[in-house]
Amino acid sequence: MLLPIKWLKEYVNIDIDSKILADELTLSGSHVESIISLNRGIEKVVVGRIERIEKHEDADKLLVVMVNIGDEIIQIVTGATNLKVGDYVPVALIGAKLPKDIYIEKTNFRGVESYGMLCSLKELGYEDSVIPKYHRDGIFILDKEYPLGTPIDKVLGLYGEIIELEITPNRPDCLSIIGMARETAATFDKKLKLPEIMIKDEVENINDYLKSIEVDEELCDRYYARVIKDIKIKESPLWLQIHLMEAGIRPINNIVDITNFVMLEFGQPLHAFDLNKLRNNKILVRRAEDGEKIKTIDGQERILTNKNLVITDGEAPIAIAGVMGGMDSEVTEETTTVLLESANFNGKSVRLTSKQLNLRTEASSRYEKGMDPNLCEMAAERVCQLVEQIGAGKVIKGHIDVYENVRREKTIKLRPEKANNLLGTELSVEEMVDYLERLELKTELNENEINVNIPTYRLDLNIEADLIEEVGRLHGFHNIPIQPLVGVLTRGEMPYSRVVSDKASSILQGLGLNEVITYSFISPKVYDKIKIEPDSKLRDYIKLINPLGEDYSVMRTTLIPNMLDLLSRNFSHGVKECFLFEIGNIFIPEELPIRELPKEEKTLSIGMYGDVDFYDLKEVVVTLLERLGITDLEYSKEDKNPTFHPNRTANILLKREKIGVLGEVHIDVLENYDMDTRVYVAQLNFDTIIREANLERKYRPLPKYPAILRDIAVVVDSNVLVGDLEKIILENGKGLIEKVELFDVYEGKQIEEGKKSIAFSITFRSYERTLKDEEVNTVYQRLIEELEDSLDAKLRS
Repeated sequence: MLLPIKWLKEYVNIDIDSKILADELTLSGSHVESIISLNRGIEKVVVGRIERIEKHEDADKLLVVMVNIGDEIIQIVTGATNLKVGDYVPVALIGAKLPKDIYIEKTNFRGVESYGMLCSLKELGYEDSVIPKYHRDGIFILDKEYPLGTPIDKVLGLYGEIIELEITPNRPDCLSIIGMARETAATFDKKLKLPEIMIKDEVENINDYLKSIEVDEELCDRYYARVIKDIKIKESPLWLQIHLMEAGIRPINNIVDITNFVMLEFGQPLHAFDLNKLRNNKILVRRAEDGEKIKTIDGQERILTNKNLVITDGEAPIAIAGVMGGMDSEVTEETTTVLLESANFNGKSVRLTSKQLNLRTEASSRYEKGMDPNLCEMAAERVCQLVEQIGAGKVIKGHIDVYENVRREKTIKLRPEKANNLLGTELSVEEMVDYLERLELKTELNENEINVNIPTYRLDLNIEADLIEEVGRLHGFHNIPIQPLVGVLTRGEMPYSRVVSDKASSILQGLGLNEVITYSFISPKVYDKIKIEPDSKLRDYIKLINPLGEDYSVMRTTLIPNMLDLLSRNFSHGVKECFLFEIGNIFIPEELPIRELPKEEKTLSIGMYGDVDFYDLKEVVVTLLERLGITDLEYSKEDKNPTFHPNRTANILLKREKIGVLGEVHIDVLENYDMDTRVYVAQLNFDTIIREANLERKYRPLPKYPAILRDIAVVVDSNVLVGDLEKIILENGKGLIEKVELFDVYEGKQIEEGKKSIAFSITFRSYERTLKDEEVNTVYQRLIEELEDSLDAKLRS
């Protein structure tokens, strides 16, 4: 943003060096990018008046003009064609200096002496981007009579500096001259002087010109309209043009220039429509229809969607709300009646529309940061005042204001003690009140608190910490003394959950598995790929509002699809065997749609393929849990899990609670992942593992007494679980069984149909004495009897 210091001084009385002004504004929180000098080094360029114009006798394209510069009349030869007798123009005299080190000397044009040069705005140092189109070609004609011989830099204000500022997105109120004047007044403890808005003469009634205004209240908070008639479209007064050009805006015509002037002054964008071009003399603010078109004032045809907000006359769009007006309702030289719009549009809607159309304007850059709807009336009335002041038209009495949800001022409590503790200062309550009052934040003391009334234009002040920052920046963060850090050093400890997680990772890596990390976002299609039933709770997933794509559009409720994706990718790349594990979160919502954050469950998944079978996967799981101090495991058959093979899958139970599942992946699922090999996957609730883990280890000396080994093979029904057999053996070992190892499961010849043979190796040992064969045989016989009684197990002959 460009801040001309001359314009700033119209609202706050300061008389200091621009460098000091820039430094102090920076220290109080306004970021100054640079200081631009308006002094272009012009010398000996004065105001002159054209007294006579004649054609050059030997050059058809040249004119000989006589120019009165006050104390003499000089002859100048020029090629400009936009001159007439009586015009006041800038005259560069002999010896004059112009920008870009141009010097003027006496010149002879085909026998005619020229004692100077008539200047255009470009020759006076103005950039093309701000020169009005009507002054771009030809000599600059001054708007009225000025004392002849007056230096042109005084007439055009070619002195002083402009401060270039970077306005942060949270301070849209500073995107205006008055906003920065308010900051300047607070910084230097000066009074802010706002323009007094008063319209002296209003005629007729607005209802005779405008029927109604209807708005989309979701995207338009306020729409304030006034009407001006008997418009005379012409150049703006020079003072108005200079104000705009110094702020980086090109003058267009008096009506458009006034709206731009007020936009820069108050920060409120405005737009003028040619009222005679509106079909129904009404305004309807609505969402555009998909494919609807509008030709904007830049001559481009824009194709809209229903996400764009448009201003219409009840039929067709006449403007893209908050971005740019339409050519069909543009103010032109033929305009006689104007509808003035001062509105407040939804910032997000304007930002998305501007981005979609690749169309960024002064208006959109303000709306997208958020605007105070209470500015609308003040800005519109200021436009009417200036129109009346320069005689550009007559203001129609009355206004139409659609403003349902009025924005009110709010109050925030500030605790001085809290402010001093946070800032590291010892400011008094009076000093804090003074800083806040400077910013036009009204205060009221209430015991140990300050009640601060927040104006509606300060959209950035919402909590106590915001007020503390205001106090800090007005006091000056550079004035806060540097203090050494004070605190007690504490020994950091890793949380127990992380200790168990790291231990589990170390164990699994030691068993030959590779750790992987996958995205928490997955595709909803994966639930069909792993054959999850339609009514399964796993399908109660959370959908993302703004996903990266469909493949990452929901939050996972299981780790199995991620694991199968990785196994499939390795298999397709010719990897013959793969062993992976992941410890990650799944997300379980309490209800859908969600009203609170979902439950995050830490989960362990293990996957493998190659020269392995079900028991290799089970051994990995058992080894992991045993090393984590979890030994009391049981298993049950999993009947209703279409992801797994029906006869090669088991639930893992701990204290009769299911903590996971392990098994061979169903062949139908593997076809969805293009794998023609057996794949084994386990998934366990790692939160339960963390809760039940016992990492304490007690020393136990190596046994000094020998062990006695016994093998046992029994025939049982096919549905009997190995775990049940192991449990009975251990329970009836009378404390003499050190270890039970399964070494064979057989079904086939020599075994009755519906039966299976299960063989164990049992290690007997005592840590107190040497066992005798008779003692072991007694326990062994008791085991056989108990197995037969409980599970109808027969000793295999």
